[in-house]
Amino acid sequence: MTEPADNAMTVDQDTLHRRGLLFILSSPSGAGKSTIARMLLEADASLQLSVSVTTRPPRPGEVDGKDYFFIGEERFEEMVKQDELLEWAHVFGYRYGTPKATVKQGLREGTDFLFDIDWQGTQQLYQRAEGDVVRVFILPPSIGQLHDRLRKRGTDSEEVIAKRMAEAQSEISHWDGYDYVVINDDVDGCFAKVREILHAERMRRARQTGLIDFVRDLMVADDSAS
Repeated sequence: MTEPADNAMTVDQDTLHRRGLLFILSSPSGAGKSTIARMLLEADASLQLSVSVTTRPPRPGEVDGKDYFFIGEERFEEMVKQDELLEWAHVFGYRYGTPKATVKQGLREGTDFLFDIDWQGTQQLYQRAEGDVVRVFILPPSIGQLHDRLRKRGTDSEEVIAKRMAEAQSEISHWDGYDYVVINDDVDGCFAKVREILHAERMRRARQTGLIDFVRDLMVADDSAS
């Protein structure tokens, strides 16, 4: 059996230091982004949900600090004025935002953050962190199916559903502001496509911050063997 050369180098690409990314999922309400987000988090331990602050009261079963940081209007306004948020937006009468400090540190350490936010938050985040952002928009297969999904959830009144349907048209009009667009006509198929996008984006050369040193070491090893 042939022994490996003394200067042979092997490496798992995932062990190279990599800058993290901000992986955004957006869609009209009811199109499935929260379901896809949950599936991604369950399947990928390297992905961390970005926990937003919100002025919305918690829904049954939601946990402060896990689902959202639930804060008052006064504290939210203070965070805006102190530039503590990467992005924020009004959504259905409440305010939502992304705390800046945790995300910036995580990116340097190679952490990938998942964002379940709307097009307004996406635009702000892209303006502030363009190179770190990956934008994925999820479309419903039809407006009729979107309406059916909202009714089947059983969490909203008919008045709220009508408001969400009206808002959906506006949200869908921003589809061309995203890097990827996926139609959610089958949740498992949609999940598979979104996960492929995440894997590919992680491997972008610009994010492999440890790659330069690794290649330099390869070249030094090659010179020594000459």
